[in-house]
Amino acid sequence: MQLRNTRTIILDQGDASEKREEIRRYFHATYSLDEQLYETLVSEPAFYLRPEPLRHPLIFYLGHTAAFYINKLIVAGITNRRINPSYESMFAVGVDEMSWDDLNGANYDWPTLAEVKAYRETVREVVDETITTLPLAMPVNWDHPFWVILMGIEHQRIHLETSSVIIRRLPIELVRQLPLWSICPEAGEAPRNELVPVAGGRVVLGKSKDHPLYGWDNEFGRQENDVWDFAASRYLVSNHEYLAFVEDRGYEQEDCWTPEGWNWVGFSKARHPLFWIESPDGYRFRTMAQIIDMPWDWPVEVNQLEAKAFCNWLARRTGEPIRLPTEAEWYRLRDLHDIPDQPYWQRAPGNINLEHWASSCPVNRFRFGEFFDLIGNVWQWTETPITGFDGFQVHPYYDDFSTPTFDTQHNLIKGGSWISTGNEATRDSRYAFRRHFFQHAGLRYVRSDQPLRMPQAMYETDAAVSQYCEFHYGKTYFGVPNFAAQCVAACCRHTQDRPRRRALDLGCAVGRASYELAREFESVTGIDFSARFIRVALQLKEKGAAHYELVEEGDIVSYHEARLSELGLDQVSGSVEFFQGDATNLKPQFTGYDLVLAANLIDRLSDPKRFVETIHERLNPGGILVITSPYTWLEEFTKKENWLGGFRRGGEPQLTLDALREQLSPHFVMLDAPQNVEFVIRETRRKFQHTVAELTVWQRTS
Repeated sequence: MQLRNTRTIILDQGDASEKREEIRRYFHATYSLDEQLYETLVSEPAFYLRPEPLRHPLIFYLGHTAAFYINKLIVAGITNRRINPSYESMFAVGVDEMSWDDLNGANYDWPTLAEVKAYRETVREVVDETITTLPLAMPVNWDHPFWVILMGIEHQRIHLETSSVIIRRLPIELVRQLPLWSICPEAGEAPRNELVPVAGGRVVLGKSKDHPLYGWDNEFGRQENDVWDFAASRYLVSNHEYLAFVEDRGYEQEDCWTPEGWNWVGFSKARHPLFWIESPDGYRFRTMAQIIDMPWDWPVEVNQLEAKAFCNWLARRTGEPIRLPTEAEWYRLRDLHDIPDQPYWQRAPGNINLEHWASSCPVNRFRFGEFFDLIGNVWQWTETPITGFDGFQVHPYYDDFSTPTFDTQHNLIKGGSWISTGNEATRDSRYAFRRHFFQHAGLRYVRSDQPLRMPQAMYETDAAVSQYCEFHYGKTYFGVPNFAAQCVAACCRHTQDRPRRRALDLGCAVGRASYELAREFESVTGIDFSARFIRVALQLKEKGAAHYELVEEGDIVSYHEARLSELGLDQVSGSVEFFQGDATNLKPQFTGYDLVLAANLIDRLSDPKRFVETIHERLNPGGILVITSPYTWLEEFTKKENWLGGFRRGGEPQLTLDALREQLSPHFVMLDAPQNVEFVIRETRRKFQHTVAELTVWQRTS
């Protein structure tokens, strides 16, 4: 099996049986290459260190890429069978310093390396069997069941790269150089960089749903840009070119840095690029598994803040409008050259897709007309924070891939690196990281008079999220009181003479009930399956406000703002924490609560029976469980065999309340008669959902 030269799959050509085998080979090559990466670690303790404090230890990522397949197969409804619920919770979330990531090591009792490897092998067998048995009709597209298989494969290839960056930060004595990961032997004097003119023009970004290659949701849609004439550096900035910035004490000159960048310098105490190693004989260089003599003609590798500071320094020295390229400018430069796309090339035209070396190489090694390294070697930072294109849609199987990064804090990187494979090595790939993060990323600079258009306050355009922002924080309609406030009032009535230390709001959506509970409880945990909702709840916590659009009619929208201060909730927001999680498979630390509120949750779960049978584990003895639901059972959320009620059994109607009484009875007693709670959700100015949920209150007895 050729592990270091595999290509993403062309999805609209070929026979179905041949395509199935092609996907199977791609899956196994990806899985094996991922495992071979970790062979560079010399001992088991290396898996449990955190050389990158903003990411988990490597044992997490070894488990995460496997657990992802199972979790997504469940989300897609392809299976309802978990292999190891504990692992599929532990290894589910926590990869990009999102505010809901749980990076607290005290919350994890990591399994042994052997246990994780055994789990991975079981997952491999399950996915292989799924590929064998899942119906496959050509073509494969966004709505096809096989899309979730490709999602798992391409996700694993992303982590091949991000894990290699973490390995590169481990103590050198904990890694070893293996032949599969051999580095470039070429190094020499760096070429002198210069600016080369680039003709401007119209740039159209985005692809349609019938595109022949797999894509992440942010790649689809359309955006048109008019790019002015500009000039771009012939080469990527080399280590030697960047040395001038270091020797000019650039890390000590505040006016070279953005305010964010200068704060990072103060926090990190950086004085040179991360992968430069100081020695008595000058700088040396850290590759993934070796420290070598400094290759001055290789590209420098920095975060976006450093790249921006270098451009500001160079602009000041030259008097020219030097900056990083925008996303559109990068595409204009690429598209003016006849560069084949992966998987269509015969051999990678640049240092990419692992087809050459497992390291960078000289910046003058791969030529594209008057330029070098238009793709490959290292990623190239841009000025552009990532957003969705016009027509952007969240993919329902992975709603937290892109939208959490649409916060103006994540800048796009373009072009790929030596270890960018699969979707990462295609023209249309769009990946973004926080500006202080490190990847195998460097920079090319441009001279341009075109003003930058930076996104400002972002209005939430996701229809469901916007509706919930209004539902939680907006106006009331037709005299129906705020639903979250009604639920919390019921919670407070039934805990009036009971402990109010900790509360859990399951299915918290955009967080109103969590904040309301914080008025009465010492601490509150809000958990929702959707990162789109959690992102808004956290934005309110961190910034005090969230902006959203509401549809008036057709394409006409109005703009709104939710503020915690207007509801008096800003005073208690410090008592609330939000996390992304699956209510049927929560992490162990989410326990010991005096109250659990599950508002309009059970009829949206894939396995509500598991939730009902295990929720007592989250409550203290005597604790209170409040459930509300309109019992709207739909097969798009819950397979019919998993419904608690809403069907006939033996000719008699099976109501959800009867099922709750039966299934909660081993651990709970109902405290009060069921209560009706109305709520109204606004869809447009003239269309509303008016619903009546049933609220029941239960006390844990055992």
